[in-house]
Amino acid sequence: MVMTTKLVVTALRCAGLMLALASCVPGVLAQGAAPGPIDPRPGVQPEQPPANLQKPSIRVRVNEVTAPVTVRNRNGEMVFDLTQKDFRVFDNGVPQKIEHFDLGFDALSVVLAVETSSRIEALLPAVKKTGIVFTQTVMAKSGDAAVIGFDDSVDVLAKFTTDADRIQNVIEHLKEGTSGALLYDAMMRGVTLLDEQPPARRRILLVMAEARDTGSDSKLGEILRKAQLANVTIYSIGLSSAAAAMRSKPDETPPVEMGPPGTFPVPTPNGMPQTPDVEREMQQGMDLGALAVWLVKTGMNALGPNALAVASKATGGLNVKTMKDRSIEKAMDEIGGELHAQYTLAYRPRDGGDLGYHEIKVEVDRPGVSVRTRPGYYVAPPE
Repeated sequence: MVMTTKLVVTALRCAGLMLALASCVPGVLAQGAAPGPIDPRPGVQPEQPPANLQKPSIRVRVNEVTAPVTVRNRNGEMVFDLTQKDFRVFDNGVPQKIEHFDLGFDALSVVLAVETSSRIEALLPAVKKTGIVFTQTVMAKSGDAAVIGFDDSVDVLAKFTTDADRIQNVIEHLKEGTSGALLYDAMMRGVTLLDEQPPARRRILLVMAEARDTGSDSKLGEILRKAQLANVTIYSIGLSSAAAAMRSKPDETPPVEMGPPGTFPVPTPNGMPQTPDVEREMQQGMDLGALAVWLVKTGMNALGPNALAVASKATGGLNVKTMKDRSIEKAMDEIGGELHAQYTLAYRPRDGGDLGYHEIKVEVDRPGVSVRTRPGYYVAPPE
């Protein structure tokens, strides 16, 4: 009996020890367990994050705007003797402080986008001859350049380099491609490449092509938005389809209209029917500046014969149309001459965070001169 009682007592002690150990196990296991949410203590409110972290605000800021300015006298000659004090710059009507002023001496970064489509087969020999003109008058001594060729695809034929001989060789050995022309995709690629260049360099996209696109994913309005914010100036040499057609077999492709078939993007005058003939006549005399602003605001596309002219107008560049082979070289020389005799003004907008379209206006304190610059830029709301 005594023995039995001792066994019972021992068993009870063992049971108590096991219960004590069991109560410690969760704490021991918790030390090696993965961290998890901590339950708040009764009556204690959980700590709230700072108010400025609960609703992050996104503000778009335009750090610097570069405005290329070309000034000509009554005879159409470029004016070279102006100083910074002769210029006044306005952003949405607000006077701005000019923080950088230059006359053709800032280093250039140029992307040459060349159409190699079979549509311009007859003009390709003349295009190749512009290689030496491009390197001598556009790149000159302070420029670096890249070359893009496009047809049904967009290809970087030469990355940015200061090697003028390399660039000239690429241009002189351009090869005829397929019948397509991804003009807008090539322009977007060029603007993207320029946006990666140092901001201190003047950024120039020079397009040598027909004003014709055949199925790009990019839209002209989106290209112009990005070009304006990246301070890219678009120059263009319009290759003539008519000139090419006179030297090659007839093309059965119908002309490209500004909008989809059956639509009329530009309203006709009161009392005039919306017919293709009326629409085509209106496109010839339309306000390219107003069209450029509309495209930038909407981000939409514009098809038809004015695409390159609109792109140049929207960014302060120059569009030169060609009809004869020899005028292609002359157009390249004219653009090179302007680039190295052009004023560059830069300012930091006082209201650079304001969304929407910003109109740029440049005034020159000299009578009888004409002033050409970019019309503005668009700050889109954050997505």
